Amino acid sequence: MPVRMLFCETPRLIVRPAELKDYDVFVRGYECCLPSQSRFDEGRFDTDFMTPEWYRKWLESRRMEAESDASYTLSIFRKKDGASIGYCDIMPLQRGDFQYARIGYAIHNNCWRHGYATEAIEAIRKIAFESLNLHRIEAHINLDNEVSKHVVLKAGFSFECIRKGFILEDGVWTDNEIYFMNNENWKTPEPAASEMD
Repeated sequence: MPVRMLFCETPRLIVRPAELKDYDVFVRGYECCLPSQSRFDEGRFDTDFMTPEWYRKWLESRRMEAESDASYTLSIFRKKDGASIGYCDIMPLQRGDFQYARIGYAIHNNCWRHGYATEAIEAIRKIAFESLNLHRIEAHINLDNEVSKHVVLKAGFSFECIRKGFILEDGVWTDNEIYFMNNENWKTPEPAASEMD
């Protein structure tokens, strides 16, 4: 997937894959975090391991995941100052007759309470539906993560169900609430030239 296709601009944000030139702002984003605010928040941590070489390898891993359609990791940049304020990802779970993916998102805690998460999810939706031609995206949320539930509902997702024993967390199979959004404008992809020979 060309990088230019994995780009979305909202009123206050730019969502796109990180690049080598973003190294300083990427690290600074984590350095500016406050201590953890909840069990769902990683908070501030030691960034000494985030060397330029580590970052280069991290970028290469993300590029390979995108090329294989395994996962798309996107950084969230604030337009007014270029700050890196978080990340999101789109992980296709099944193509073929399903065309659906799980999404994830995290805003650095020093940037909370400004509506950035909802705005970032709008960018995820656009990239997932328009660039990746997915029919459905899902958010899988812990039962007690009320903030994340509020965010996805505000972004237009619908509650579907509770999946029992759905995700392994700290050695325990944990229930998740499932929120979804369907692509009402989904189109059957054009066959590749090689498939027409």
